[in-house]
Amino acid sequence: LPPFLLCSAGFQRRDRVLEPSEPALRRLCHHLLAHYQKGTRPVRDWRTTTNVAIDLMVYAILSVDEKNQVLTTYIWYRQHWTDEFLKWDPAHFDNLTQISLPVESIWVPDILINEFVDVGKSPHVPYVYVSHHGEVQNLKPIQVMTACSLDIYNFPFDVQNCSLTFTSWLHHIRDINLSLWRQPELVKFDRSVFMNQGEWELLYVLSRFQEFSVKSSDSYAEMKFYVVIRRRPLFYTVSLLLPSIFLMVMDIVGFYLPPHSGERVSFKITLLLGYSVFLIIVSDTLPATAVGTPLIGIYFVVCMALLVISLTETILIVRLVHQQDLQPRVPEWVKHLLLERATILLCIRDRKKSSQSRMQSLDTSRQVENHDSTAKLTPYVCEDPRECGAAGGTRSALAFAGRTEGSAALQEVLRETTAIRQLLEKREEFRDVAREWLQVGYVLDVLLFRVYLAAVLAYSITLGTLWSVWRDA
Repeated sequence: LPPFLLCSAGFQRRDRVLEPSEPALRRLCHHLLAHYQKGTRPVRDWRTTTNVAIDLMVYAILSVDEKNQVLTTYIWYRQHWTDEFLKWDPAHFDNLTQISLPVESIWVPDILINEFVDVGKSPHVPYVYVSHHGEVQNLKPIQVMTACSLDIYNFPFDVQNCSLTFTSWLHHIRDINLSLWRQPELVKFDRSVFMNQGEWELLYVLSRFQEFSVKSSDSYAEMKFYVVIRRRPLFYTVSLLLPSIFLMVMDIVGFYLPPHSGERVSFKITLLLGYSVFLIIVSDTLPATAVGTPLIGIYFVVCMALLVISLTETILIVRLVHQQDLQPRVPEWVKHLLLERATILLCIRDRKKSSQSRMQSLDTSRQVENHDSTAKLTPYVCEDPRECGAAGGTRSALAFAGRTEGSAALQEVLRETTAIRQLLEKREEFRDVAREWLQVGYVLDVLLFRVYLAAVLAYSITLGTLWSVWRDA
C-alpha cells in the first residue's frame, strides 16, 4: 500500500472527506503522508541545506580483535533534521505536537559509518518521531563492527583510540551538512549508559567536524567520534607477569647453591624447562598481529635468554671447579684481577680468608694423620736394659751376616721412599692448584652473579617504569 494508506486504512469516507470524529493521530498521519514524496530531499528550495545533527553514546565494548584489527561496539545513535513537508498546526489536530511515523514512509539521510566492515546484529526500530515544526528524530541502537588500527605494543596496559566517521555517502556539503547534537564536553565524558564490567573501560569520546573532498571534487561533511578505551590489566598481570617474575626470582635464588655441587645445573635446567612450558601455555593469551609484537612478548623472550645465560654461567663455573687437576697453574694476571682486585671490589675478602683457613685446617689434619702413620711404622724401642742388651747381642751377631744383603734392600727402600715422596709432593702441588682454581671459581661466580643480578634489576625497573607510565597516562 502507499504510505498514506497506512494511516487511512479502515477510515469511513463520505464524499472523500474524513469524518471529523476520527482520531487526531490518524487524521494527522493521513494529512502528512497523503502527498509525501520520500524519494527527494525535503526542502522547498533546492538551494537550502539540510542540517543533520547527530549524537552517540557508547553502551558496551563487545570485542577487540587484534589479529583482524576489528572493534565491535554497541552504541545508541541519534540524529535529527528538519523536514519542511512534515509541518502542521497543532490547533487543527487536538493540539497534537508530536507523532511517530514509519521510517520507511519518509525521507531519511544516507549517513553511514566509513569504518564499517560488517553488519552487526542491531535491532530494527521501525518508527521516527516528528514534531509539528518538522523536526524528525531518529533514535536507534546499533552494533558497530568497524576497522580500527589497534596498537598492542603496550599490552596489557594498552589504550586504543578508534574512530567512527559519520558522513553522507552521496550528498555533498551543500545538500547535507552535519553538526553535533550536544556540546562536545557533554559527549566526551558521558558514561551514563556504558556497561563498565568488561575487559575494557571507556575513557572518553572525542568529537570533531571536518570537510573532505576527493580529487578536487565537491566537499563532503563528516563528523568523527574518537572512542578511547583502556584495557584492564589485572587478569593479565596475575596470569602472565607474576608467574614469570616468580620463575626469575627462583633463578636468582639458585645462585646461592654451592657451585662445586651438581645440583645447581639440574635446578636451572628444570627452571628453563618450566619456563618453556609456561610460554607454550600463554602463547594463546597474547594478542597476535602481523604488524608488530607486544612488549610483553619481548619481555618473555628476554627472560628466556636470561635463563639460558644463567645456565651457561653455571656450567662454566662447575666445569672450572670440578676439573682443576687437568688445568695448569692459575696465571698471574688472573690472580691479580680476581684474587686481589675483584675480592676487594666485591667485598669478599672474608670469604677468601675463611677458605684459606679451611684449607690450612685440612692440611693440619693431614699432617697429623701422616705423623700417626709414621709412628706406626717406627721400630719397637725396648724399655728394659736387659732386654736391650740381649737384643743388642743378637743384633751384633747377625749384623755382619746381613750387612751385605741389607745394603741392597736399603737401596731399594730408599728408592721406594723417594718415589713416594715425589708422588706426595706432586699431589700437594695439584692440591695447591686445585685450591687456587677453586678460589678463582668462587670469586668469578660471585662476580657473574652480581652482574646478572644488576642486569635483571635494570631490566625489571625499566619495564616497570614504562608500564606504570602507560597505566597512568
